[in-house]
Amino acid sequence: MAGTDNRKQSLYFPEDMLSEIQHEAGRQDRSISWIVKQAWRVARADIRKITSVNDVMPPLPPVTPAAPKPGGLPPTKP
Repeated sequence: MAGTDNRKQSLYFPEDMLSEIQHEAGRQDRSISWIVKQAWRVARADIRKITSVNDVMPPLPPVTPAAPKPGGLPPTKP
């Protein structure tokens, strides 16, 4: 088996959701971590279908300096 990256990360769930996860972990005699990993694997494809905040609005065009208007003020001398 390949090496596993076991980095720790704190996740915060609403109380009722955590209670459901804990109940399911107990029912399946599995760890909470295992339940969350399985849920991610099952839901990953659906989650990727959700529109990203970055996908909602098109990117803004780059800002270019405005050209001086004809007949405007002459450039100032230092």
